[in-house]
Amino acid sequence: MAIDLATLPAAAPAREIPHTVSPSLWTLAWRRLRQDRVAMVSMAIVAAFLVLITLSATGLIAADWSREVGVNYAPPTFMGPDASSQHAQTEATAPAAEGETLASHYHSTIVDPLAGVLAEIRARQGKPPAAAPGGAAASPDATVDPLADVMADIRAGKGGAVVSEARAATLPFGGDKWGRDVLKKTIKGSETSILVGILSALLATFLGTLFGALAGYYGKGVDDFFNWFYSVFSSIPYLLLILAVAAVLKQKGLVTIVLILGLTGWSGIFRLVRGEYLKHKAREYVQAADAIGASNLRRMFVHIFPNISHVVLVQLSILTVAFIKSEVILSFLGFGVPVDVVSWGSMLNEAQNELILGKWWQLVAATVAMATLVTAFSLFTDALRDALDPKLKGGTGASA
Repeated sequence: MAIDLATLPAAAPAREIPHTVSPSLWTLAWRRLRQDRVAMVSMAIVAAFLVLITLSATGLIAADWSREVGVNYAPPTFMGPDASSQHAQTEATAPAAEGETLASHYHSTIVDPLAGVLAEIRARQGKPPAAAPGGAAASPDATVDPLADVMADIRAGKGGAVVSEARAATLPFGGDKWGRDVLKKTIKGSETSILVGILSALLATFLGTLFGALAGYYGKGVDDFFNWFYSVFSSIPYLLLILAVAAVLKQKGLVTIVLILGLTGWSGIFRLVRGEYLKHKAREYVQAADAIGASNLRRMFVHIFPNISHVVLVQLSILTVAFIKSEVILSFLGFGVPVDVVSWGSMLNEAQNELILGKWWQLVAATVAMATLVTAFSLFTDALRDALDPKLKGGTGASA
């Protein structure tokens, strides 16, 4: 019996199975970061600081940080002008009379402990005492400023007219002892400190990752050598090691500080990377790469390294924070940036003398800026470490 195929019901269409792609580790990490409000706020603060130092490095802002725009120790604007500073500013900007120089009405406030001794020596030699700025002979107890005439010649223009630039009695965040704007110094100092922290962290991360990869992958004699090298560095207290290297590299500068911190800070990441390479080199995907003829370098840095990159990234963030604080300590102790470069550490070094005089604004500006960045960077690093934890991958993917 023949069967008419035309009369048979049409077969139901096959159901299409939806194609799903497992999200990557970085996708899952970004999802977790977006769910953490503290992490997003911290990342925004860190990004704002990075934009700030970029503008400062290009000269768009704080390029004239060393310019003396205010009176000495100019208070912040919200405090109002200081009475003594306002009086000094009035005298400094007052026009000089004809034939009168700045030295003729200069009154020094410098205490000279050798004034009496010099007067006795001149008296024994039959020389008259040094003339006071007003033209009269100075008594042995009088305060003599030997730079009064020199400063008068520098400030004096042609024809004896005194050339003086009007200075502000107050500045937005105050001024230092030279009248430089503390706000601009803080911005320029953040550029120096953050740049040193990032570059030093990159150098230390590179060395620690390279040494850890070689030791963990090859093992045996190579591992023994790097473990001995690591033990030598770890046996010396970190701060003493930094000071020792700083004493050897006597020349001050940003490159010197980067070398000091980078060459001494690789030991922590070395230990972690070595352990990861010891664990991953025996896994199936590395053995499969060996079976198809991949070289040792390709297995180390093309196959294994992407799987441990989250560990390196977290350690890079941690080292950046640590090196920013280390630069501040070095500059505060005098081993950091040179005199013509400003950083948060040099500002704190200046502020310790200003605090005795009751001038607290430079100390507060540098401390608040450093504390804000370090706190935000630390919170972001903790959130990034949790987001990149492979153990949380399954739970995050299921919830997403």
